[in-house]
Amino acid sequence: MTTLVLNSWRQRLGEWIESAPVRHFITGLILLNAIVLGVETSAAAEEAAGGLLALLNSVILAVFVAEILIKLTAFGPRFFRSGWNLFDFLIVGLSLAPTSGQLAILRSLRILRVLRLLSTVKRLRMLVESLMHSLPGIGWTAALLLMMFYIFGVMGTELFGEAFPEWFGTLGASIYTLFQIMTLESWSMGIARPVIEQFPHAWIFFVPFILISSFMVLNLFIAIIVNATQEVHDMELREERERENQRAHDERQEMLDLLRTMEKRLGTLEERLSERQGG
Repeated sequence: MTTLVLNSWRQRLGEWIESAPVRHFITGLILLNAIVLGVETSAAAEEAAGGLLALLNSVILAVFVAEILIKLTAFGPRFFRSGWNLFDFLIVGLSLAPTSGQLAILRSLRILRVLRLLSTVKRLRMLVESLMHSLPGIGWTAALLLMMFYIFGVMGTELFGEAFPEWFGTLGASIYTLFQIMTLESWSMGIARPVIEQFPHAWIFFVPFILISSFMVLNLFIAIIVNATQEVHDMELREERERENQRAHDERQEMLDLLRTMEKRLGTLEERLSERQGG
């Protein structure tokens, strides 16, 4: 019975710390902390209200520590199964590191607290999860892009290296020039037209590369991320339904345990009454 009451209390504590009002409060503190850290970079503001800013920083950090402790109490070892919980734990842990002496550089890492918005704001969290989910597809697309860079880099070095050594003199220079062309930064007037003036058919080299790198491959990146975002959204919906089903199952199990306990107590009372009546 004691274990059942303890688990119920921890469950209610976990539901409270994960509730929307508490999350909104933490999000507001993160934004306030970001503003305070930004104001501290001003020498005039630091001189005028340095004590108040330091006090605000300490209070906000204390709230963050209390939040982590409450989650550890409510979830126990399950706290460390969530990557976002580990992320918050690491950020708050860095904030507690001493900022004097040889570790003074850690003072600048306080701004990393702003990254906690990634775990508290659902949309941002879903975006990061989508990017992480899309990494395998992005990796293969990047491999395709690197292959194109290598092929066109070798071709550019052999075709234009002697005439334009600054741009295509070596394989490294050619790849860097192709990267500039892919970004569409001064590629026409700065690189392509001077080369075409000396090699009239050089457009056959530049146009396919731009079509492949700047349009086809980059659109593949976007398509992969969009698809991953949809998959993560679907996964979150499934997990939410599973959590609701699990919560309903836990509530039913709790009711059954209570009924069994009451049944045992009633049985004990009946036995005592029978013994008294027999005596």
